Amino acid sequence: MPLYKTINYNSTTKILVWEITESLEELLGNVVLKEKTQLRLNRMKSEIHQRAFLSVRMLLQESGFNDFDLYYDEFGKPYLNPNNRHTGPVEVSITHSHHFSAIIISDETVGIDIEMQREKIIRIADKFVNSTELNRLKSFDTQDYIKKLTVKWGAKEAIFKIRNEKGISFKDHIQVNPFEIQDKQTTAILEIKNTKQQFSIYFIEFENFTLVYAFEN
Repeated sequence: MPLYKTINYNSTTKILVWEITESLEELLGNVVLKEKTQLRLNRMKSEIHQRAFLSVRMLLQESGFNDFDLYYDEFGKPYLNPNNRHTGPVEVSITHSHHFSAIIISDETVGIDIEMQREKIIRIADKFVNSTELNRLKSFDTQDYIKKLTVKWGAKEAIFKIRNEKGISFKDHIQVNPFEIQDKQTTAILEIKNTKQQFSIYFIEFENFTLVYAFEN
């Protein structure tokens, strides 16, 4: 079972990454699903999505939870029922991309995203980065440009998962402060309506993927 990576951020926050190499049948044989989850799985058209969906349940099991502990609030944000290590609802954020999936579990408010580093992101950069920052980033070589855009996208996705509100524009409302790839961290600000909120952003790279996780400050 390919648990690819575990990051113990602190005593109450853990990140787990799964490399999805198993067949659908293998994954199904290793998880127990509640009826609602099984129905959701059955509606999925793509086997790739089904395998990613099940790999997240494998990660939950690696963390001492299972599908029966996972629930969603009325806005669709996931939480975990507490176990003997927690006294209240546990924050969880979920992500997957291609053959990797990841979760972050914490007593803090958190979000996570994983993205493959692809040249395609250059073509859509103006959809999620403002022109001032885009011009600054263009001074870097292509590979660094792709990596930094991927971090920015991942950070904004992670923040969106934390806030989980309609109407948030990645380009207009979330700004990621300048950083270098070797820093492995930065900060970001969400500013919308009467809200101005800062987030701490952390990221790692592996096998042409970027994993980004965010904490609400």
